[in-house]
Amino acid sequence: MATKSQERPRKPRADALRNRERVLEAAKVVFSAGGADASLEAVARQAGVGIGTLYRHFPTREDLFEAVYRREVKQLSELAEQLKSEPSALEALRRWLRSTVQFVATKKGMMAALAIVMNANSELAAYSHAHLIASIGALLSRAVAAGEVRGDVTADDLLRALIGMCYMHDQTGWHQSVLRLLDVFVDGLRVTRPGATPSID
Repeated sequence: MATKSQERPRKPRADALRNRERVLEAAKVVFSAGGADASLEAVARQAGVGIGTLYRHFPTREDLFEAVYRREVKQLSELAEQLKSEPSALEALRRWLRSTVQFVATKKGMMAALAIVMNANSELAAYSHAHLIASIGALLSRAVAAGEVRGDVTADDLLRALIGMCYMHDQTGWHQSVLRLLDVFVDGLRVTRPGATPSID
């Protein structure tokens, strides 16, 4: 008979898992608005939990930053899978890129802290890059195969262009400016049908 020390660790309780998710969602909101200097007390208030609950899940600020970042990357990967069933491959790609703008907003809010975390944990940077490239690559390949998008661009090209657009804008309301530019960029990837001529107003 197995002793207590040999028993498998019990799974976290459902309420503990819900609290963890609430903290992560709240941290995303708070850090996006207030940056890395936003207080953990503000995160706890936003989540509707006590500060002790937050610290039980995330003993340090860096632990919370990393968890938020990994969660965002994971959600983008899951979104890419869902979008593979969209009728228009081009619009699926557009929707994923637009969602990534919000991911960058969260990342910008934690930039200074994330730089420290990533310098200490190179696996985190490799993890995020690999997942983002895989997601955008799958959607891009589908759009190219469908004849909706030109085939001379790569997943790296798209990711660099998107990140570049986001980090060139720091003023209030930059999201809307980037989303507008993103639509122009995506429309420029469309395949021009033979015989098509540009309209002249």
